[in-house]
Amino acid sequence: MEHPGMRQVAHEINIAVPADTVHRLIADVGNWPRIFPSVIHVEYEEAPEGEERLTIWETAAGEPRCRPLRRIVEPAKLRVNFQHLVTASPVAGLGGAWLVEPLGENTSRVRLLHEFRAADDDPGALDRIGAEIDRSAVAELAALKENAEREYADAELTFSFEDTVHVDGSAKDLFAFINEANLWSERLPHVATVRLEEDTPGLQTLEMDTRAKDGSVHTTKSYRVTFPHQHIAYKQVTLPALMTLHTGHWTFTDTDQGVAATSQHTVSLNTGNIARILGDTATVADAREYVHTALSTNSLATLNHAKAHAEGRR
Repeated sequence: MEHPGMRQVAHEINIAVPADTVHRLIADVGNWPRIFPSVIHVEYEEAPEGEERLTIWETAAGEPRCRPLRRIVEPAKLRVNFQHLVTASPVAGLGGAWLVEPLGENTSRVRLLHEFRAADDDPGALDRIGAEIDRSAVAELAALKENAEREYADAELTFSFEDTVHVDGSAKDLFAFINEANLWSERLPHVATVRLEEDTPGLQTLEMDTRAKDGSVHTTKSYRVTFPHQHIAYKQVTLPALMTLHTGHWTFTDTDQGVAATSQHTVSLNTGNIARILGDTATVADAREYVHTALSTNSLATLNHAKAHAEGRR
């Protein structure tokens, strides 16, 4: 039975992408760091049959945090129901649903529903919660529209790749090298300065000044989520001019020969800056190659230093 103090709100937007595609972007949380600017990383947790339990790492008011979410995905209805499992005062309860409706072969309407309750059913608190939900829902729908339409219009703009180094050492030592980014300015020639914060264990803010081959220095900022001693996920939030998105993973997998250390990247290109950075005749393919080479060069340099570190500890 609905709680008498529960308030319901709805927001919607039209997207020039087929409904099935939009639903998949929402349903598969692996897409979320790519689609929603605030999302850093999402992990599936153990859940009862028929539902999902997620941990979402995201930014709120410029600070990283994590929160648990319960979901039920209904593919046949193009619907995803969700419930926040932990809320902060004055929110006493928060849930809702994503609904995607086909408007035509290549167009859909997305409705984002919320229902919420305030502590002590305070009307003033309900208004404040409603205003915050309104702000975040409008931003989420706008981001979904922009990123879904860009990917659908030109699949070449978003791409992923990885580099792997095989190491005769331990995953623990490799993980430690990547995790201890505060030491990278001493350990990695291409890192000039580094600032690492980890107020919440396993959730890091990493700012770096890195040197390019031409001697120029670039400042980057990333949020990282660490899973000892196997995996570090990150999202870069201060981006070079040629990118609108950069997410990645460091993974360390035991093999018969030792450990496979892998750096994975997903990138979206900023087409508006290709000519300025690479010249008037440069193409999307040129920009893909340039970005791929630059990121792989730094990743392989880092992995090979991590390899030397780990193998030196045997």
